[in-house]
Amino acid sequence: MAVYTEVSDDELAAFIADYDIGPVLSFKGIAEGVENSNYVLLTGGGPYILTLYEKRVAEADLPFFLGLIEHLAARGVPCPVPVHGRDGEVLRRLCGRPAAITSFLAGVWPRRPRPDQCAALGEALARLHLAGLDYAPQRANALSLDSWRPLFERCRAGADDVAPGLSAEVAATLSRIDAEWPRDLPRGVIHADLFPDNVFFERDRLSGLIDFYFACNDALVYDLAVCLNAWCFEPDLSFNVTKARLMIARYRAVRRCSADEIAALPRLAEGAALRFLLTRLYDWINQVDGALVKPKDPREYLHKLRFHRGVRDPAAYGIDP
Repeated sequence: MAVYTEVSDDELAAFIADYDIGPVLSFKGIAEGVENSNYVLLTGGGPYILTLYEKRVAEADLPFFLGLIEHLAARGVPCPVPVHGRDGEVLRRLCGRPAAITSFLAGVWPRRPRPDQCAALGEALARLHLAGLDYAPQRANALSLDSWRPLFERCRAGADDVAPGLSAEVAATLSRIDAEWPRDLPRGVIHADLFPDNVFFERDRLSGLIDFYFACNDALVYDLAVCLNAWCFEPDLSFNVTKARLMIARYRAVRRCSADEIAALPRLAEGAALRFLLTRLYDWINQVDGALVKPKDPREYLHKLRFHRGVRDPAAYGIDP
């Protein structure tokens, strides 16, 4: 369940009064998601999404996120559009939380992505990157390389209880990746969390990209590395090179990558696996009794980390020399 803050009928009515979207016809919490409280809001003006931003999302970052999706949508990227109130503002407060209304995107996310959906994702990601190049506001990646060691130190003591020898393995990986990390690649706005549950399809058409609340400025091809991890491993954790090949080929057909970017993919993919291993490890070790959201098993990303560690040539991802 991903509704952390309940909204009463009276609170909702007072909030909606600041918008010109018609009366409330129905209002229902969305069970999926982790970070925020989300509701499907149906009014006389149509369906919308109402989001209350919880404590894990910094309020100071919200203008960046909301401005970004408005910028991207105006350039043809299929993402939610913030709804402005009568005063022109998109961000206000509800139940003591920052809150905003955005447009509703139809579609469902793929539980087991097909190769053609991986290809469509690659194209959409490239279009997102190009559309974001002229977005002026900047936001540093709060979960970049520099944050990984401090995060590890906060959960190091419990690491070996999750997997034997995990503490030493992560420590060694951090030292090596820090030495090998590519630092001069083309940069821009990235999504940084484009997992299948953040991508909607209607039949065979990609219909929406959502949940931009990790978006930041970083190496563009790092975003592709995140997607290799999120989309190209099967349920048994085997790597599907066909999915990777199609994703990367469609991305490159829209946005040309430099030779340095392609050469960097193995280390970037290993780093992306480490990033999600560490955040999952932290949440796994620091579980709260009675929490509404069950932490995800970090061992999935330990397997992916080991796969990428063994890659020495981008050909392993289906890329032609």
